[in-house]
Amino acid sequence: MSLDSAGVSGPRIIDAATARAERDRLHAEGKTLVFTNGCFDILHRGHAEYLAFARSQGDALVVGLNSDESVRRMKGPTRPVNGEQDRAFVLGSLRAVDYIVIFSEDEPRDLISKILPHVLVKGKDWAHYVSGRDIVEAHGGKVVLAKMVEGRSTTSTIEKLRRK
Repeated sequence: MSLDSAGVSGPRIIDAATARAERDRLHAEGKTLVFTNGCFDILHRGHAEYLAFARSQGDALVVGLNSDESVRRMKGPTRPVNGEQDRAFVLGSLRAVDYIVIFSEDEPRDLISKILPHVLVKGKDWAHYVSGRDIVEAHGGKVVLAKMVEGRSTTSTIEKLRRK
């Protein structure tokens, strides 16, 4: 972890190859690497509970974080509210998050194929389509769907702020 000028620990931002090496190291020790992904734009309780759940599924958690450009393509020109480095820093401050890999594609399939996590966690709201499911399962891993915290989303937070 790096320290900013105030001495606050920052995230362990790594690339896909480093994440794969960590997966292999954990595997050799009989341990499990978990992967999840998202934009995590305005961090809220739903995110924190989701990430804690994901981390509970194994021994280390890698979060694939959508780059600013991929968030804009998916959510429109006014998003993200917070830039990728700020989002990564906040994510990295959570005890549940071990590593962060920023990716610029719209979905993490390619990143998942490079890392080959043992467990892939996605919210139940994505039960209809989990990007990379086939890759993880083909390599002996599993997919776990996390329940969502009702009424908690970045979009609802933004809408609430606009109403005030």
